[in-house]
Amino acid sequence: MSIRKVNPESIAPPVQGLYTHVAMGRGQFVAIAGQVALDADGTLVGPGDHEAQAEQAFRNFRAALEAAGATPDDLIKNTIHVVGHRPELVGPIFAAGQRAFDGVWPVSASTFLGVQTLGLPEWLIEVDGFAVVPD
Repeated sequence: MSIRKVNPESIAPPVQGLYTHVAMGRGQFVAIAGQVALDADGTLVGPGDHEAQAEQAFRNFRAALEAAGATPDDLIKNTIHVVGHRPELVGPIFAAGQRAFDGVWPVSASTFLGVQTLGLPEWLIEVDGFAVVPD
Protein backbone atom coordinates (compact mmCIF):
# COMPACT_ATOMS: atom_id res chain seq x y z
CA MET A 1 0.00 0.00 0.00
CA SER A 2 1.30 3.47 -0.88
CA ILE A 3 -0.57 5.31 1.91
CA ARG A 4 0.68 5.93 5.45
CA LYS A 5 -1.92 6.99 8.04
CA VAL A 6 -1.05 8.93 11.20
CA ASN A 7 -3.17 9.97 14.19
CA PRO A 8 -1.08 12.19 16.48
CA GLU A 9 -1.58 11.54 20.19
CA SER A 10 -1.98 15.29 20.72
CA ILE A 11 -5.26 15.25 18.73
CA ALA A 12 -8.45 13.50 19.85
CA PRO A 13 -8.87 10.09 18.15
CA PRO A 14 -10.91 10.07 14.92
CA VAL A 15 -14.65 9.95 15.65
CA GLN A 16 -15.89 6.35 15.40
CA GLY A 17 -12.66 5.45 13.58
CA LEU A 18 -14.19 6.66 10.30
CA TYR A 19 -11.19 8.73 9.18
CA THR A 20 -7.53 9.41 9.86
CA HIS A 21 -6.10 12.81 10.78
CA VAL A 22 -3.18 12.54 8.39
CA ALA A 23 -2.74 10.48 5.23
CA MET A 24 0.51 10.53 3.25
CA GLY A 25 1.19 8.88 -0.04
CA ARG A 26 4.02 8.24 -2.43
CA GLY A 27 3.32 7.48 -6.07
CA GLN A 28 0.95 8.68 -8.77
CA PHE A 29 -1.66 11.19 -7.56
CA VAL A 30 -5.27 10.48 -8.61
CA ALA A 31 -8.10 13.03 -8.33
CA ILE A 32 -11.69 11.76 -8.40
CA ALA A 33 -14.32 14.30 -9.45
CA GLY A 34 -17.48 14.69 -7.43
CA GLN A 35 -19.65 11.62 -7.89
CA VAL A 36 -23.43 11.86 -7.54
CA ALA A 37 -26.24 9.29 -7.61
CA LEU A 38 -26.51 8.86 -11.38
CA ASP A 39 -26.53 5.32 -12.74
CA ALA A 40 -24.63 4.33 -15.91
CA ASP A 41 -27.53 5.61 -18.05
CA GLY A 42 -27.54 9.01 -16.31
CA THR A 43 -30.73 8.33 -14.35
CA LEU A 44 -30.89 9.64 -10.80
CA VAL A 45 -31.03 6.83 -8.22
CA GLY A 46 -33.13 7.50 -5.10
CA PRO A 47 -34.81 10.87 -5.71
CA GLY A 48 -35.35 12.52 -2.33
CA ASP A 49 -33.56 9.68 -0.48
CA HIS A 50 -30.18 10.57 1.06
CA GLU A 51 -29.21 6.96 1.83
CA ALA A 52 -30.06 5.62 -1.64
CA GLN A 53 -28.24 8.50 -3.29
CA ALA A 54 -25.25 8.01 -1.00
CA GLU A 55 -24.94 4.35 -1.93
CA GLN A 56 -24.99 5.11 -5.67
CA ALA A 57 -22.56 8.03 -5.28
CA PHE A 58 -20.16 5.80 -3.32
CA ARG A 59 -20.53 3.03 -5.95
CA ASN A 60 -19.63 5.56 -8.64
CA PHE A 61 -16.72 6.82 -6.53
CA ARG A 62 -15.42 3.28 -6.13
CA ALA A 63 -15.75 2.64 -9.89
CA ALA A 64 -13.76 5.82 -10.58
CA LEU A 65 -11.04 4.68 -8.16
CA GLU A 66 -10.87 1.30 -9.86
CA ALA A 67 -10.76 2.90 -13.33
CA ALA A 68 -7.62 4.73 -12.17
CA GLY A 69 -6.05 1.46 -11.04
CA ALA A 70 -6.63 2.36 -7.38
CA THR A 71 -8.22 0.37 -4.58
CA PRO A 72 -10.01 1.72 -1.49
CA ASP A 73 -6.70 1.24 0.37
CA ASP A 74 -5.13 3.83 -1.97
CA LEU A 75 -7.65 6.51 -0.96
CA ILE A 76 -5.87 9.41 0.72
CA LYS A 77 -8.73 11.94 1.10
CA ASN A 78 -12.47 12.14 0.49
CA THR A 79 -15.13 14.75 0.99
CA ILE A 80 -18.81 13.92 1.41
CA HIS A 81 -21.17 16.80 0.56
CA VAL A 82 -24.70 16.41 1.99
CA VAL A 83 -27.61 18.70 1.11
CA GLY A 84 -29.84 19.39 4.10
CA HIS A 85 -27.51 17.65 6.52
CA ARG A 86 -28.83 16.76 9.95
CA PRO A 87 -27.24 14.44 12.54
CA GLU A 88 -29.56 11.51 11.88
CA LEU A 89 -28.20 11.25 8.30
CA VAL A 90 -24.65 10.38 9.40
CA GLY A 91 -25.37 6.71 10.20
CA PRO A 92 -27.34 5.93 7.02
CA ILE A 93 -24.82 7.70 4.79
CA PHE A 94 -21.84 5.81 6.24
CA ALA A 95 -23.84 2.54 6.10
CA ALA A 96 -24.49 3.19 2.41
CA GLY A 97 -20.78 3.79 1.88
CA GLN A 98 -19.91 0.55 3.64
CA ARG A 99 -22.30 -1.37 1.36
CA ALA A 100 -20.73 0.25 -1.70
CA PHE A 101 -17.29 -0.85 -0.47
CA ASP A 102 -18.31 -4.45 0.32
CA GLY A 103 -18.83 -3.86 4.04
CA VAL A 104 -15.50 -2.16 4.77
CA TRP A 105 -15.40 1.62 5.08
CA PRO A 106 -12.22 2.99 3.41
CA VAL A 107 -10.56 5.02 6.17
CA SER A 108 -8.76 8.10 4.85
CA ALA A 109 -8.45 11.76 5.68
CA SER A 110 -12.08 12.80 5.33
CA THR A 111 -14.45 15.74 5.50
CA PHE A 112 -18.24 15.46 5.91
CA LEU A 113 -19.97 18.70 4.92
CA GLY A 114 -23.54 19.92 5.10
CA VAL A 115 -24.19 22.10 2.06
CA GLN A 116 -27.09 24.20 0.83
CA THR A 117 -27.18 22.77 -2.69
CA LEU A 118 -25.20 20.84 -5.29
CA GLY A 119 -25.01 21.20 -9.08
CA LEU A 120 -28.64 20.22 -9.65
CA PRO A 121 -31.45 20.60 -7.11
CA GLU A 122 -32.33 16.88 -7.06
CA TRP A 123 -28.78 15.84 -6.10
CA LEU A 124 -28.48 15.26 -2.34
CA ILE A 125 -25.01 13.65 -2.03
CA GLU A 126 -21.70 14.21 -3.79
CA VAL A 127 -18.42 12.45 -3.00
CA ASP A 128 -15.01 13.47 -4.28
CA GLY A 129 -11.49 12.59 -3.30
CA PHE A 130 -7.87 11.76 -3.95
CA ALA A 131 -5.86 8.56 -4.09
CA VAL A 132 -2.21 7.68 -4.55
CA VAL A 133 -1.20 4.60 -6.51
CA PRO A 134 2.32 3.18 -6.76
CA ASP A 135 4.39 4.43 -9.73
